[in-house]
Amino acid sequence: MPGLKGNALVAQSGGPTAVINSSACGVIQEALAQRNIGTVFAGLNGILGVLHEELFDAGAEGAEAIDALRRCPASALGSCRYKLKSLDESRAHYDRILEVFKAHDIRYFFYIGGNDSMDTADKLGKLAGETDYDLIVMGVPKTIDNDLDFTDHCPGYGSVAKYVATAAMEAGKDTEALYTSDTCTVLETMGRNAGWIAAAAGVAHRCEEDAPHLVYLPEGPFDADRFVADVKECLSRIGRCFIVASEGLADAGGNYIADQGSSAFGKDSFGHTQLGGVAEALKGIVQEQVGVKCRYIKPGTSQRTAEHFASKTDADEAYMAGRKAVQHAAEGTSGYMVTLVRESNSPYKCTTGLARLGKVANAAKQVPREWINEAGNHITPELCAYIIPLMQGEVAVDMAADGLPDYVRLKRKLVEKKTPEYEV
Repeated sequence: MPGLKGNALVAQSGGPTAVINSSACGVIQEALAQRNIGTVFAGLNGILGVLHEELFDAGAEGAEAIDALRRCPASALGSCRYKLKSLDESRAHYDRILEVFKAHDIRYFFYIGGNDSMDTADKLGKLAGETDYDLIVMGVPKTIDNDLDFTDHCPGYGSVAKYVATAAMEAGKDTEALYTSDTCTVLETMGRNAGWIAAAAGVAHRCEEDAPHLVYLPEGPFDADRFVADVKECLSRIGRCFIVASEGLADAGGNYIADQGSSAFGKDSFGHTQLGGVAEALKGIVQEQVGVKCRYIKPGTSQRTAEHFASKTDADEAYMAGRKAVQHAAEGTSGYMVTLVRESNSPYKCTTGLARLGKVANAAKQVPREWINEAGNHITPELCAYIIPLMQGEVAVDMAADGLPDYVRLKRKLVEKKTPEYEV
């Protein structure tokens, strides 16, 4: 549908990152420059905002505010964790979205998110086709987990990798300074079923003494006995042990080491088990079975929104992905997600490609086994070579007079509703 005229809508979904707003900036700026696109709307709080017809005019925020999104963490448009099921199960919701689109003449939809978001965009595009509503749908990748398939890496990963590797390096110095009393430290990272984030900490291990000394990923079964042996060996060799573990560690039976599934908050809105507690579990094992003092660190959400230490490569690629999505849409391309294509490592060069939304939605990428050492307790030089280019450069964050970052806050003034109220 090249030359399709109408308005556009951009929305963000899922957990924020340090660079998801860079993608939003790329989408908005490029869409405003397209002659066939009129108003560029943003959905307040993702797809939920669309269902409630809570939209605001992104262009009305002003050019300076939109540009400042490139230096702002989290999701400035507002995000949500709300998964639409199949067309049969959630048909009313999909019909409602199209109702809102028709009311505001929205002909371009750009969804920034992960697997579930790409699935939603794919189904919406198919329904629009079935109902003869001209709509172009494009996905923009986003996830710190780096587990989207068909793309070399994901916007958001390079920044969390840089943060986690530095956290391990600096906390490792603390353990080194006090190893006569605080012998072991465990750093817990995010990462449910893919260990890319925990793996990034391994980059800080430049020599034998540097933290982290042990890195455990969910790509292989966790064995407590082997873990105890690893810690004892490290202690005997250098006198201390710094451990990095992904929150998604599971045993040979697939049981999460830190499964909170029995709690009242055991599942998120996507039906995923809520994790958190691996660090405490490993601390307990070390103190009880190794017999030394152990501390633990849980950066939590700080690791995914640390704009003050974001990767410039990551931010630039996130912006590029947003712009490319609009450029492809303007040419009539629909039903695809923009991908990042690594053309070379030295010098590092990245371009973009395209992947079908339906294929992205049903695939997940884990750390290849050959990029994990034979013992299963650290990463290989090949994985370091993959990660390092993604962490390069710093984002020039705007600073306030008090010495803290000065992050933009959009006004997000909602436009007048044109459809009846809708209960979600």
